[in-house]
Amino acid sequence: MLAIDVNGDISGACSTGGLAFKYHGRVGDSPIIGAGLFVDNEIGGATGTGFGEVIMKTVGSFAIVELMRNGYAPQEACEEIVKRIIKKIPNAKELPVYYIALNKQGEIGA
Repeated sequence: MLAIDVNGDISGACSTGGLAFKYHGRVGDSPIIGAGLFVDNEIGGATGTGFGEVIMKTVGSFAIVELMRNGYAPQEACEEIVKRIIKKIPNAKELPVYYIALNKQGEIGA
């Protein structure tokens, strides 16, 4: 979840999918800053969900915010990271990986 308050400050939150199908000792993408969630109050924020290993390997939430810093709209940034994942991970088209993004102007992408 991403939000902008009345002062223009951006906040974000994410959660794991729970205990179902988790290996013992596995740490998911949610607690890893830059993977499951990244917010820069000057630029915007992004959060990811889906197959955690892919989200961790690509640090997509951080990358989306960096693309927005470089002029990408939130939708364009999300699409670019998904394209990178498909290029980098052999079976990525078969895996659930989703991102949402919000910039300082209140524009969203997914």
